[in-house]
Amino acid sequence: MAEAKNSNNKISADARNSFGKGAARKLRVLGKIPAVIYGHGTEPVHVALPAHEIGLLLRRANAVLELDVEGTTHLTLVKDVQKDPVRQIIEHLDLIVIRKGEKVQVEVAVHVIGETAPGTTADLDAKTLLLEVEATNIPQSVSVDVEGLEDGTLIHASEITLPDGASLISDPEMVVVGVHLPAEEEEEEETVEGEEAPAEEAAAE
Repeated sequence: MAEAKNSNNKISADARNSFGKGAARKLRVLGKIPAVIYGHGTEPVHVALPAHEIGLLLRRANAVLELDVEGTTHLTLVKDVQKDPVRQIIEHLDLIVIRKGEKVQVEVAVHVIGETAPGTTADLDAKTLLLEVEATNIPQSVSVDVEGLEDGTLIHASEITLPDGASLISDPEMVVVGVHLPAEEEEEEETVEGEEAPAEEAAAE
């Protein structure tokens, strides 16, 4: 099961001709973020994007942006986000050009839904799956239903239902979710078994 998919986000961007840390600092003071668009054999296009709008859009993974750069439209996928390590302010974006209908490989988040059998918990061993999907139809996440699953159940990547048009690139045998008893309960069971053994031996004597 897949959750809501990315929709194209239209943003007006300014072309920029000034580079370096000083120019980038001036842009950020003006509420803008420096970025570069590249890919498909095109010349890199350097732009400035509105920081507030970009900050909101990047809350979603694998954001697709439709940029209007002085009358020219660029359909792009966010490839890399550089942030200040202390303040976590976005300092620069790398955007790759995409074409409608083409496929891209992206990491997609895994969400666990449902309740496992009483007394057990579901451990998410793989937080993302690498999928090949249409560039303009990237799922925000895939869901794994653990409703009623018993202790010891393992769900592999190959068992997860993918959205239409998506292909699994991750190892099909990779364990994504495991259902277990909480560690404390497992320790208690081992202790009880260990205590019962001498009693059984005494009875046998």
